[in-house]
Amino acid sequence: MRVRVRGPDGVSTINIEDSATWADLKAMISKVTSVPDFDIKYGYPPKPFNTESIDNATLLSNLDIKLDGEQLIIMARDVQSQLSSPMAKSNPSPSVAGPLPQTKSLNPPQHESSDFPDKPLNLTRKSQTDIDSDPPSVPLPNLSSTLTIRIMPDDNSCLFRALSSALLGPSLDGMTELRSIVAQTIASQSDFYSAAVLEKPPDDYCKWIQNPDSWGGGIELAILSQEFGVEVCSVNVQDGRVDRFNEGQPTRCILVYSGIHYDVLAATPYAGADPEHDRKVFEVLRMVGGEEMDGGVLDAAKDLCKVLRERHYFTDTKGFDVKCNVCGQSGKGEKWAVTHANGTGHVDFGEGGV
Repeated sequence: MRVRVRGPDGVSTINIEDSATWADLKAMISKVTSVPDFDIKYGYPPKPFNTESIDNATLLSNLDIKLDGEQLIIMARDVQSQLSSPMAKSNPSPSVAGPLPQTKSLNPPQHESSDFPDKPLNLTRKSQTDIDSDPPSVPLPNLSSTLTIRIMPDDNSCLFRALSSALLGPSLDGMTELRSIVAQTIASQSDFYSAAVLEKPPDDYCKWIQNPDSWGGGIELAILSQEFGVEVCSVNVQDGRVDRFNEGQPTRCILVYSGIHYDVLAATPYAGADPEHDRKVFEVLRMVGGEEMDGGVLDAAKDLCKVLRERHYFTDTKGFDVKCNVCGQSGKGEKWAVTHANGTGHVDFGEGGV
């Protein structure tokens, strides 16, 4: 299992077997945080982890709390200030995250105040069987590979699935972990991530984003790119725009944004290769004067998105036909769906022709 640990000096990741004991995990936490005696909180809002009642010989797999993908907040017991404010000194190290994102990092896709009905909005795209069965690819001669698209499920967690696939690996479902990171970051930096930025009170936003049916967007990309110390490039299929988050990092991953959905790009040995051979994080060498070299990956991504645009792999969120799957009413665009949801409580929609 994989556990992220936020201690006084930053964030670390622990990989530990399910068969390990509670004593094994405590020893690893002490090692990565340099905190010998500590209390633990988890989840959002952060809840106390009643560690005193756990026997050291207890197997992690037998704990009531599922630790895989969880982020734990570690508080030194001998530091009273940390007990009263557990994240006050939790500044990430430079290797984990850079400075706070600038306002320009929150360029579209952004959330609007109307994007948050009381219940999460479920909007299903038209069937994309032609892309699923025949995904486009573009040669990457400098990397002796081919760039292709890996399609994420339509379950409102596509952004988190795409980033988890790139940053946490294919064998780990990290959606819960990534949502928790977003919520905890906003809670600990509420002066920056204010209601003016979020278009929603920070506490409400933190609760909302942890719902598995809630969409992620530019705010989440800004936070997670900072957390993992990677540049995330989001290429918009419809207009070719590239939004960069945490720009200037030595590595990058590339997402494809198609209006109401995110997928991830991967370099493979050849077209049609098994995903287990995918490479989704790429090194970037930046020269004096601003020139960057990434093996041609970003240029290839733009070319691939041109092919996707020609095959109409995008949703025009302003003008597409949308139908309420509850009452059958139809309208135009995402804003109509949000207005209808707010007025009726219906939150299950499909793109015209679904």
